[in-house]
Amino acid sequence: MKGNNKKPIYAVTTWVRRQPPKMKAFLALLSATAALLFLRMVVNDHDNLFVAAEAVHALGISLLIYKLTKDKTCAGLSLKSQELTALFLAVRLYCSFVMEYDIHTILDLATLVTTLWVIYMIRFKLKSTYMDDKDNLAIYFVVVPCAALSFFIHPTTRHYFVNRILWAFCVYLEAVSVLPQLRVMQNTKIVEPITAHYVFALGVARFLSCAHWVLQVIDTRGRLLVALGYGLWPSMVLVSEIVQTFILADFCYYYVKSIVGGQLVVRLPSGVV
Repeated sequence: MKGNNKKPIYAVTTWVRRQPPKMKAFLALLSATAALLFLRMVVNDHDNLFVAAEAVHALGISLLIYKLTKDKTCAGLSLKSQELTALFLAVRLYCSFVMEYDIHTILDLATLVTTLWVIYMIRFKLKSTYMDDKDNLAIYFVVVPCAALSFFIHPTTRHYFVNRILWAFCVYLEAVSVLPQLRVMQNTKIVEPITAHYVFALGVARFLSCAHWVLQVIDTRGRLLVALGYGLWPSMVLVSEIVQTFILADFCYYYVKSIVGGQLVVRLPSGVV
């Protein structure tokens, strides 16, 4: 009976895998639109989506803490992704203190503390298990473009110029901070369960964050974009949210496929991430 239940799912996943890239992109867009419509119907206060995104991110960090403390290994984890995460969280925390101070500030502080602990464990306590040769995406390839882009495209609010640049920098950096982790998975091809759960949690968190922004724009009929300022900045906020969602979309597909198929590890074909 269990095998029969898996046959339709296997048939669907096989059909999707055989589709050309344009059809896959269309199916992904269709699925994302359906999910957005569902969230709009069931969530009354769309600010809760951002809180939910932070909660899911915290859950992912908790899985990392479990892995590091119980298994005593950091194999498969990207130290560089954790450092980039700590960087954008620290910058966002500063911006939150000087620009808007709210519940997001508290959530960011908690996430930053746990991320710093993960970095400490990888750098010092579990250094012997760190896959340095697999974590080979240079950080400056990520940080420098984000810094340059934030200098030219940033909020046009009344805050200090430096603060506006930092605000834009943390938005752009968050969108691509997972790239080193994806490179590690690309190099290893096999992702063990805890790491896979963590990356999937990041994917869910970033989709919820993206949904929060998109639905806010729809509900305010575009007034939110005006409140963010003029020029390219409002559009770049949305683009950044969408980019960080779709960066992880392919991995999330293979994660769900593996879970449905009863596999304990996620095996990635070449060129997935």
